[in-house]
Order: sequence, then structure tokens, then C-alpha cells
Amino acid sequence: MNHPWVVYFLAYLGVRIHRARTAPSRGASAVEWVIITAIIAGVALGLATLIKTLVEQKQSEIQGSFGGEGGGDE
Repeated sequence: MNHPWVVYFLAYLGVRIHRARTAPSRGASAVEWVIITAIIAGVALGLATLIKTLVEQKQSEIQGSFGGEGGGDE
């Protein structure tokens, strides 16, 4: 693997890894934002699922109160 592109890529990757490991806490902030965003997305997904379930239950109750028919006079 002595192709110039491979050598360049490995050197570039090594420099990036070294910078990431020795940087002050700049990367930690990004990780914190990712975690916070994932938590918020999880809560939002849970709430959306809960609301959908409650709406479907009420829909079933309303349909049951009409006898499951398509409408008309009783």
C-alpha cells in the first residue's frame, strides 16, 4: 500500500485523529448536543406514539357509539 493517495490519506487521517484527541473540550460540546438532541427526539417520538394511540382509541369509541354504521337516521 505505497500508493501516494493511500499514504496521503493515512497521514491526513493521523493528523485529524491527533487533533481530535488533543483538542481542548471542543468535541465534547458536539457530543453533548448529539445526546441532548437524541433524548429530545426520543421524547417527541414517544409523545407522538401516545397521542396517536389515544386518538385511535377515541375514534373507536365514537364509531362504537354510532353502532359502527355509516350514519343515517335512527
